[in-house]
Amino acid sequence: MSIKNRSCGILLHITSLPSSYGVGTLGKAAYDFLDWMHKANLKIWQVLPLVPTGYGDSPYQSVSSSAYNYYLIDLDILREKKLLKLSEYKDVLFSYDKKHVDYELLFKNKIPVLKIAFKRFDKNDVSFKEFCKKQSVIDFALFMTIKELHNYEAFDKWDSKYYNYSKALEREVIKNYNDEYLFWAWTQFEFLEEWNNLHNYAKGLGISIMGDMPLYVSYDSVEVWKYSELFILNPDKTRKLVAGCPPDAFSDDGQLWGNPVYDYDYMKKDNYKWWTKRIKEAFTLYDILRIDHFRGFDRFYAIDANKTTAKEGEWLIGPQSELFKGKLKLNIVAEDLGIIDDGVRKLLSDTKYPGMKVLEFAFDGNPYNDHLPSNFGKNVVVYTGTHDNMPFRQYLEGLDNDSKERLITSLKNECNNLNIKMNKKSNEAICSYVVELAFASIATTAIIPMQDFLADGMGTRMNFPSTVSKDNWSYRISKASLSDKLASRIKELAFKYKR
Repeated sequence: MSIKNRSCGILLHITSLPSSYGVGTLGKAAYDFLDWMHKANLKIWQVLPLVPTGYGDSPYQSVSSSAYNYYLIDLDILREKKLLKLSEYKDVLFSYDKKHVDYELLFKNKIPVLKIAFKRFDKNDVSFKEFCKKQSVIDFALFMTIKELHNYEAFDKWDSKYYNYSKALEREVIKNYNDEYLFWAWTQFEFLEEWNNLHNYAKGLGISIMGDMPLYVSYDSVEVWKYSELFILNPDKTRKLVAGCPPDAFSDDGQLWGNPVYDYDYMKKDNYKWWTKRIKEAFTLYDILRIDHFRGFDRFYAIDANKTTAKEGEWLIGPQSELFKGKLKLNIVAEDLGIIDDGVRKLLSDTKYPGMKVLEFAFDGNPYNDHLPSNFGKNVVVYTGTHDNMPFRQYLEGLDNDSKERLITSLKNECNNLNIKMNKKSNEAICSYVVELAFASIATTAIIPMQDFLADGMGTRMNFPSTVSKDNWSYRISKASLSDKLASRIKELAFKYKR
């Protein structure tokens, strides 16, 4: 499906599915979710990055921009392949709470179970041996093997022998630690087989999958370790400049992300080959691609790595639309939230990619607010909120009386414009009206987080940016959440508003 078609979808990461064994996976629960989406006439499933999670359990801090999250491998599928016995994992503790992912337990207990499965896998499988020739697989497996040798420490804590990549080091590690190396390669092979089967099932139901690409990579990544020339670093490969956001209404100190920034002058020499390859590979996984922090391609905020806040930084010029030559027909969504200026507007105009509007930002009483449906155009993807926002109900519950009345007044005006009758004021009812407003709007695509379909509040937020917490990235739904009643209500909205 083209992102230009009028459609509707849902935002829910795979980890949030009600799979057994501690985390959502690519197994039965994912297929059941697609079946439920089909009942609800939802045509787009937006997921978060499929890369391995890193610092703070974040998929935006991964050890590799091109690897796949082995936690999502389904253990029951491995049993069906005769690689596991039920007794080897059914009583293993993967979580204390079905409502939340426990990444520490997954790290401690799922990797050993995967290693049991790998021992039974045929390493001489022809397709696996061919798969292991891919450069991205070699890079990831090598990096993880050395990481495991160092008790999973960041690469800047490794013994000096391993600190700098060389072809000789690669050969030595693969030879001396071949089982470990092949295990990490196999996690990618197995993930991809499970993912492709799931993706093909989605296509059969007429459902497109929207993936998510972080702009930056983690400092502790194979990219920085092996391809350090792509980044602005000190000569000893330590961080020189890091990414973030300047102070704004939400944060007096700004946001200090800590990711190294790209050396776009270097990248320009080969016409941004690394980015072209990265985007091309993403479209082998997804039908639609959302690129996070899109404004960073126009200008990006860089902070001295020695600073403890983002107060003192500078805006540097990015590659702008030059990076996207030959990519203008791709199904790309530009995450254009945050500080938007003429440069970002020109970038969006040059690429023609749809930007994003978020209704949680809309109802502040300002009639010129860009996020109000009456003010935005057709070529946008409208959300009630994103994975970085509070669920809409939690947002409502945090408003003081004046702010809530202002929201209700503004919401009523927008609903009236689109012939939506609004006659209730409960938080659950307001959530329902906001969802309907997104469906009714002129936006080509409407994407609703699962939490907002359910009108869930406190305790169901997916992520709080620039914080490290066990609550981040851990949200999960129950099987009961995927009710026929909810599917029917969504289907009615989809048909009513021709999505």
